Amino acid sequence: MKTILITGCSSGFGLETARFFIERDWQVVATMRTPREDVLPASDNLRVLALDVTDPDSVRLAVKAAGPIDALVNNAGIGAAAPFEVTPVSTIREVFETNTFGTMAVTQAVLPQFRGRRAGVVVNVTSAVTLRALPLVSAYTASKAAVNAFTESMALELRQFGVRAHLVIPGRAPETRFAENGRPHMQGLDHEAYTGLVQGFMAGLSEPGPITHPQDVAEAVWRAVTDASSPLRIPAGADAMAWAVAN
Repeated sequence: MKTILITGCSSGFGLETARFFIERDWQVVATMRTPREDVLPASDNLRVLALDVTDPDSVRLAVKAAGPIDALVNNAGIGAAAPFEVTPVSTIREVFETNTFGTMAVTQAVLPQFRGRRAGVVVNVTSAVTLRALPLVSAYTASKAAVNAFTESMALELRQFGVRAHLVIPGRAPETRFAENGRPHMQGLDHEAYTGLVQGFMAGLSEPGPITHPQDVAEAVWRAVTDASSPLRIPAGADAMAWAVAN
């Protein structure tokens, strides 16, 4: 039985991906900043561990406790929405610490065992905002675009060891708590100079159209992990797929 470690499993994409792999008889190490056993069904194939991707000691202890794994899914992330002009630098740093540097830290902690066994898969979950520019998410977009770039370069380095790296690129997912969780990082949306832009953008979000469902992401991660012929970039969700084609 193979083992997968997934970050950010308390809700959204991470939670659905953990469920998906448990149902397919994988051993799942579901990590969360604040562990909760009740969000996932009880299973002999599940372990829940504490992991704050911004804390080096937490990363080291979680990876050690997880033991040998076959796949890593870096899903933990935070959102932020505000005009760039009024986005506090402290917010930008916090977004990068989680989305970019946290992903890098967990990946570095796992790679030695993958390289040593000459097997393993790293899947980094980013965002379709890296495929098409949108206003008000400049810091978030930059943090995810950086993950795209480092993953593509890293994949070339790891190929010689039989280790794969992939990007799963979801679109907008209103069924998740992503927007709710990002509210603390939305300072500046009420700035009078950007009122019209903000109102127009928010109105557009309520219009009908293709979206990404959590299961779309779980299926894309499954494809990345289990299909060695899968592409490096895998869009997840109808909107992400459309943007990828247009791009």
